[in-house]
This record gives sequence, C-alpha cells and structure tokens, in this order.
Amino acid sequence: MTPLLEVEGVSKSFRGLRALHQVSLALNTGEIVAVIGPNGAGKTTFFNLLCGVCRADTGQIRLRGQRIDGLRPDQVCARGVGRTFQIVRPFSGLSVLDNVVVGALRGERSLALARQRALAILEALGLADKRDQAALTLTLPERKRLELARALATRPELLLLDEVMAGLRPTECDQLVRVLTDLQRSAGFAVLLIEHVLRAVRALAQRVVVLHHGELIADGTAEQVMRQPAVVASYLGPSASPATPETPP
Repeated sequence: MTPLLEVEGVSKSFRGLRALHQVSLALNTGEIVAVIGPNGAGKTTFFNLLCGVCRADTGQIRLRGQRIDGLRPDQVCARGVGRTFQIVRPFSGLSVLDNVVVGALRGERSLALARQRALAILEALGLADKRDQAALTLTLPERKRLELARALATRPELLLLDEVMAGLRPTECDQLVRVLTDLQRSAGFAVLLIEHVLRAVRALAQRVVVLHHGELIADGTAEQVMRQPAVVASYLGPSASPATPETPP
C-alpha cells in the first residue's frame, strides 16, 4: 500500500547554512508521528517544505503518490494538508467563529455549510461559547485550540502540528491530547507533530523520529528512541546516560 506521505532525500540550505540533509520519511493514513530534536535541528524547516512555504533543494515529497514539492501553500492545503504554526496568529479583527469559517471555506460549497462545519469544530474543541468573541480576547490555551480548529476546518488528510502544546500547563496539555485523540480517531487523518512536551509525545505518537543538525538520526517508539545514545547525546551531551527515558526532548 502506498504511504499517505513519502519524503525522499529532502535537503535544504539557506545561504550555505545546511538546515536539512537527505531526510526521508514515510507516513501512513491514520498514523501519528512525532518529530523531535534540539532547537535548530531543522524541524520547522521540514514542515515548511511539506506545506509549500519553501522549496527543497533536492529530494521529492509525495502525498498519496503525487508530488507536492514545488506547489504553493494554498495548493498543498487543497491537496489535503493542514497546518498549525508555532507562533499563534489568528485573524485578530475577526470573531472566533469567522477565523474557523475561513478555513472551512476551502472545502465547503457555501458560507452556510462552512459556518456549520466551523461551529461543529468549535464545539468539539470547547470554544463554542466563545464563537462571537474577537480572537484577540482569547487566552493562550484558547488561541492554541483556535489554531487547531482553523487547521481542522480545511478537512486535512494530513495534519501538521507545530508545537501546539508549547506554553500550556500539564492539565491543559493533557486536555488537548484527549481532544486530539478523539478527533483523530473519528476523522482518521494522519498527524505529524513537532513537540518538545514529552508527555504529549508519549500519549499521542505511535512513532517518533529525531532530527539533529538537519539529519534524521532515529525512528521508533518514544521509549526506543530516547534510549539511543545518539539521541541522548544530542540533547544532554555525550556523557549522559542513554538509560534515562524520562529526559524531555
């Protein structure tokens, strides 16, 4: 069976600075994979290549067997890729509902259907009672959920989550994990997430891949990956013990 997402030998440099080198990855329909690594490892650059923000220097990216590298972000979105951003920037002058309607209009035939879908997503994410508020009035956890709602509204087959748990308290993180798990199980989309919160990685991801200095150095379960000496060294230095699975990425 053809994987949903196939990344083969992708590399990217910026003015001579190597951000990614020969990264390859396959992701199946319905699979949840976490991308972890130190700051500067190339994680966000990887996401930017996947969703068309920038183009790879070498390699290919295919969705359902069709190449998407070289497409514009709106074209990639139309193919079925939704994305959240690390820095949450809703349309501050619009209401919470209208922020989500913008995403829903990508796949809905009318404004009425887009509003109906947006309301259903806000309900699932616990934001329905905030729908008429301006987006700028939301708290950080609420803005995180709004960012997720906007991405979900596009009906993605592949959802890219860029540090959606960052800045959340443990209870808020656990709540969002439960919501994401329920939504993913009901809709069946695949998830690729960049995350530094290990509790979220362990709760969500079936596989974990590790980027370091732009190279993919590990691929496996969270426990397998966090025991590999190369992974431990990339976080803690070569003198650290590889037998510390609780060490956060």
